[in-house]
Amino acid sequence: MTKKVFPMRTISPEGAPIPSHAKLAFKGKVFEVWQWEQKLFDGSVETFEQLKRQNTAQVIPVVGDNILIQLESQPNVSQSFLSLPGGRCLPDEKSLDAAKRELLEETGYTSNDWILCKEQNSIGRIDWTVYTYIARNCIFQKPQQLDSGEKINTRLVTFDEFLMLSEDQSFYERELIPMLLYARFDQKIKDEFRNLLFKKR
Repeated sequence: MTKKVFPMRTISPEGAPIPSHAKLAFKGKVFEVWQWEQKLFDGSVETFEQLKRQNTAQVIPVVGDNILIQLESQPNVSQSFLSLPGGRCLPDEKSLDAAKRELLEETGYTSNDWILCKEQNSIGRIDWTVYTYIARNCIFQKPQQLDSGEKINTRLVTFDEFLMLSEDQSFYERELIPMLLYARFDQKIKDEFRNLLFKKR
């Protein structure tokens, strides 16, 4: 079940949509490049360009009184980094379904208590939304099922340790840093966030 969003979440304004007359110039494994002719204010015309990619779902998993994070390694990155479970949504896959799938694959945990915490379009020239879910009362279900291009070790951290990830240069989810900082320095928001994470059904 998905419950209402966190009141302090931010929804970044979406950039201008890719117009219907745009043409696909390049299609890679992750990104598509779309181009179109755009009339400017002085009447001249230039070629505009925008990227598009599958949306992303990521999860803040709550296990007991702690939060589960990951130490992740990928073959194209020289150093390991801290992250949350998550990844690209499959074509036609809803963001919540992707979040549940990624949580199970990367950690082996499941949850029946989901909340949409944050929805963000953070890069104006890319048609791409990042959905952040909270998964409360997570239960270990089965061993990880990782892709061949990732190594992931999970660890549990306290609420305060989780907020301090806002100062960790290796934390991958940079779009969450403002939210963590708000919670660190505003007691009302901190209490609200803690209650949202750990409130029992």
